[in-house]
Amino acid sequence: MKALVKLKAAAGLELIEVAKPSLKPYEVLIQVKKAAICGTDVHIYHWDKWASQTIKPPLIIGHEFFGIIAQLGTEVVGFTLGQRVSGEGHLSCGSCRNCRTDKRHLCIQTQGLGIHYPGAFAEYVVLPALNVIALPDSIPDDIAAILDPLGNAVHSACHFDISGQSLLITGAGPIGLMALLVAKQIGAYPIFMVDVNPERLLLAKKLGATETILSQHDNCKALMQAHHLEGFDHALEMSGQPQALQTLIEHVYPGAEIALLGILPKETMVNGLDLIFKSLTLKGIYGRVLFKTWYKMLTLLAEGLDPRAIITHHFKFSDYQQAFELAASGKAGKIILEW
Repeated sequence: MKALVKLKAAAGLELIEVAKPSLKPYEVLIQVKKAAICGTDVHIYHWDKWASQTIKPPLIIGHEFFGIIAQLGTEVVGFTLGQRVSGEGHLSCGSCRNCRTDKRHLCIQTQGLGIHYPGAFAEYVVLPALNVIALPDSIPDDIAAILDPLGNAVHSACHFDISGQSLLITGAGPIGLMALLVAKQIGAYPIFMVDVNPERLLLAKKLGATETILSQHDNCKALMQAHHLEGFDHALEMSGQPQALQTLIEHVYPGAEIALLGILPKETMVNGLDLIFKSLTLKGIYGRVLFKTWYKMLTLLAEGLDPRAIITHHFKFSDYQQAFELAASGKAGKIILEW
């Protein structure tokens, strides 16, 4: 089969022929139809510090995908050939303390699809049956390909009760924009969105952000006063930028709850006095709650959540270099590779 492989410890990927994977009794072989590019994939493509410390070539990368079941392991039940599916990309061990106490998403031995385990940028991918998510026909193929990041957004936006509450989101990348859509659907208002990229803020406005703020240029306080806000009840940090976290801390109301999905640098500093004297709650968000977030996400989609406007480009898998450079430019939303 054809696959996009990180062959060596250097920038770039190689589109090569590799052996079609074989199945263990508890696994499922999925024929990939669409796969989306994640920021993590861009880090691997450009071989930055994180990638060089994490990825061990050779490795097929990619973890956001949609496909159909091509083969079932001998012990797999509950699935059928040709069934439309996606998959949870965090492979938990099942035996550590967290796995055994209903916290699989916090498994201390998690293996990541396309990071530690052969990924989905290929014509076929293998997953344990436990990780395969059956999809109703009502979910369009494009949405099916981005359920992984949509799950991040659902986990972030739904962790706290934001219904009828004001919300500040820093980071208008694809997952930040998805979080905006989720927050709107569950009743947050007003929703302010902050970013450094005016093109993404324009998209955020089209998707229903109450106000958009170009970081370091627009006056957030003045816009807050226009909406009679003294502070925000809740906030989502989706950018991974230390200054964005400080912006949240400065503009939230005392007692506010802040969810952190953006991967902040190790050396990030915040004003500890604000955290204490404003009695703030900071919650780190990682992946999705297995499998609670998946069921919640599928329900929201059934109720009308539609993130397709965040998908801006489609490429044939053979045009992956152009797709990755566009993804790195910040001038696109979600990009889908057609397999």
